[in-house]
Amino acid sequence: MRAGERILNTRCTDILPPDSFGLSMTSVVCCAKVVQAIRCVEIRSCGALLVNPDLLLLFFFQRNQLVTLAARYPVPTIHYARELADAGGLISYGASFAALYHQCGNYAGRILKGAKPADLPVVQPTRFELVINLKAAKALGLTVPTTLLVAADEVIE
Repeated sequence: MRAGERILNTRCTDILPPDSFGLSMTSVVCCAKVVQAIRCVEIRSCGALLVNPDLLLLFFFQRNQLVTLAARYPVPTIHYARELADAGGLISYGASFAALYHQCGNYAGRILKGAKPADLPVVQPTRFELVINLKAAKALGLTVPTTLLVAADEVIE
């Protein structure tokens, strides 16, 4: 288990109320391990699969494969990027990539105008998106609460 995974595991288990539900972490470091991880989720009778953004490039470019596999073994998936919900995942919540690209453009413009990169402030994401895929929910036999649908930035029907 890598350092980032240990920190995430510790934080998640620390915030869970006692006797709430179990947390099982499985590390996936390549696409070949995706099937094994999803089957592990099914075997352990886990309620959902949270796809960590740690492997952004791996999963972002293999998102269709990941979503197809999760649909084959009916596992609700929660993602960090709206593109994964667009591809068929159940829910995504994370920073808006469009807003992040806009911030990158602002930084590039400031540097091209002569600002020193070391003098520029560190900027955190300011726009987050909640996307719910009702097609995926229906395929999984899940009912999404109205309060969650109202809070969503986009609902895919």
